[in-house]
Amino acid sequence: MSALHWLNSEAFTVLDQHIIWSDMIGNTVGLIALALGWLRSIWTWPAQLLSGVVLVAANVSVQQAGSVGKQVIVIAVAVWGWQQWTRGRQQAQDGSIAVRFATWRERGYLVGGAALGTLAVGGLFTAFPSLSWSPWADAYIFAGTLVAMLAQARGMVEFWFAWLLVDLVGVPLNFHSGLAFSGLIYVVYGALVLWGMRDWWLRTRTPALEGATA
Repeated sequence: MSALHWLNSEAFTVLDQHIIWSDMIGNTVGLIALALGWLRSIWTWPAQLLSGVVLVAANVSVQQAGSVGKQVIVIAVAVWGWQQWTRGRQQAQDGSIAVRFATWRERGYLVGGAALGTLAVGGLFTAFPSLSWSPWADAYIFAGTLVAMLAQARGMVEFWFAWLLVDLVGVPLNFHSGLAFSGLIYVVYGALVLWGMRDWWLRTRTPALEGATA
């Protein structure tokens, strides 16, 4: 049995929901990555990279092209974010990453980029229906994930808000796609996002400890 075949085989069944190994492993690692991001640990990036690689297999198995593209973006941005945080590691006195709120101009770029990205990718998926059975939801998740990770790499508190907005669509889409573990774990993501948002928000109020921005 090949590694890909094993990853996409059934691990177990819960309440008539079939859980596959790639879905379970990839999202568990992703959950760990999110917790490490809350702690501002640089290890959040290699964890996100590994999660992305495993989840590519999960999304290929259900022909969810937008989410496959999302995971490819996760892998690419994880490498870039890792580099960004490595360079900025000493910008906070405790050796972790300094965080901040984005400027209004940066927020405009983030919102505009998310909107344009959704329109562009959604248009592509609509033109080629074989790429995704849910083109606009897939496009929204694709663009939102990219925006969230770019904001995280820059140490912006807004990255938590972006993840919340992605989760609002990601949870029902994953359940409907047959990736039940993804849907369940996204609910846990939501709780971690709220706690992480609060922690980063409070840290922006202690600039003496945080130092310069990432």
